[in-house]
Amino acid sequence: MTALTLSTSSAATLRADAVVVGVAKGAKGVVVAPGAEAVDKAFGGKLAAVLETLGASGAEGEVTKLPAADGLKAPVVLAVGLGEAPGKDDGYGHEALRRAAGSAARALAGSKKAGFALPVEDAEATAAVSEGALLGAYSYAASRNGNSAQNGKGAKKNDAKSAPLGEVALLGGKPRDKEFKAAAARSQALAEEINRARDLINLPPNDLDPKSFAAEAQAAAKEFGLKFEVLDEKALKKGGYGGLLGVGQGSQAPPRLVRIAYTHSKASKTLALVGKGITYDSGGISLKPAGHNETMKCDMSGAAAVFSAVVAAARLGLEVNVTGWLALAENMPSGSATRPGDVLRMYSGKTVEVLNTDAEGRLVLADALTRASEESPDAIVDVATLTGAMVLALGHRTFGIMANDDAFRTSVHEIAEEVGEQSWPMPMPSELRKGMDSPVADLANMGERMGGGLVAGLFLKEFIGEGIPWAHLDIAGPAFHEGAPWGYTPKGGTGSAVRTLVRLAERTAAGDLG
Repeated sequence: MTALTLSTSSAATLRADAVVVGVAKGAKGVVVAPGAEAVDKAFGGKLAAVLETLGASGAEGEVTKLPAADGLKAPVVLAVGLGEAPGKDDGYGHEALRRAAGSAARALAGSKKAGFALPVEDAEATAAVSEGALLGAYSYAASRNGNSAQNGKGAKKNDAKSAPLGEVALLGGKPRDKEFKAAAARSQALAEEINRARDLINLPPNDLDPKSFAAEAQAAAKEFGLKFEVLDEKALKKGGYGGLLGVGQGSQAPPRLVRIAYTHSKASKTLALVGKGITYDSGGISLKPAGHNETMKCDMSGAAAVFSAVVAAARLGLEVNVTGWLALAENMPSGSATRPGDVLRMYSGKTVEVLNTDAEGRLVLADALTRASEESPDAIVDVATLTGAMVLALGHRTFGIMANDDAFRTSVHEIAEEVGEQSWPMPMPSELRKGMDSPVADLANMGERMGGGLVAGLFLKEFIGEGIPWAHLDIAGPAFHEGAPWGYTPKGGTGSAVRTLVRLAERTAAGDLG
């Protein structure tokens, strides 16, 4: 993991491989952002003009490298675009800072140390730059060079050019200020947990099945003093967890239900987080067509987010109880697999007609949501790569939020936007429920095709305990990024929703959710 330090050094005197400055698009050309004064001075006050000569515009995420001027200890200056310059009395937005720091950190792969001289007037801006840099520096290489967990070898180091940036020195970060120190420490813990989720998502499916995922959770529980419980296939059968068993019965890797819990002696509220953990989704008997299987190792992104959020809450010592439920299964076709037309008896006692075995995530979540409800938490949030319909509706960067309580949905949406995770509140039209009526069971796992993401949410709502506020985050779009990296978003697993869940826990601890 990239190291983070708050430095009192000047951008001119810091000994590092590079110094990062921010530039923006002004009314008359490139504008140098606050924090870069010493660098600009070394260029005789003409840094903006030099950058324009090199083709820089200040556009968001744009990176321009140039040799340092005399008077700078670092040999390279990296200018990163912040987008449109703010008004005279306004500052740069936290998400703009986060993305710019991420772009710079990615561009400095292979460097040992870089000074970040971006605008950090307050602790919040410090947190944004820290998070962006640490997340942007992320690199996954555990399976390269024949180096998978399956063959028992540990991960080799990346070659020098692709190794993550070794250290981020945040200039102007006030290391003796309690708020700045706390912001940096929080960012370090949060980024490490987001990157933990990314690592799990990026693991090949032959290296991560329900049993090994549960083992990862158990190891973390031991390290951070968390309560841990796992139900294996025998316990699931004894308990009547028909959804998990039905989805997992076609695989040689049987399902698991993991409970991992952080408790605080002064906590008065409890959050239950439930994650979909399909470690590989072939679609089952309703097999996915060619071209749709290759990234289905990411179908456990919800469980990875929940797992990391619980650990983050523990590391931050939040005064709230946070219980994570990881619904883990592998959805495979075989002679023992659930068939379209089968009826499963869920943990709640309700029966479900399975019309499509590729609508499996809602089945494992249903059992976990019922189990979570039995503990009467103050709120439940589930996270899942649940429907392609949500991707069609909102694209690849935005997750949908549904809830049984409008005020809670609004709070979750506001929190997501605050931490820089794009989201959108979605409705739950009651008329769509009728499409899940079944002649042979209490309900079917499919309904109307149009509005399929909303139908999935209505299905899950059936398994929430009475009177418990609940929100459903469908992260099918942003959980796994197949294109070129941008900002602090890497190619592959992104760790979507971790920041939202952690901020929700912080707000709950502070009593800000009512």
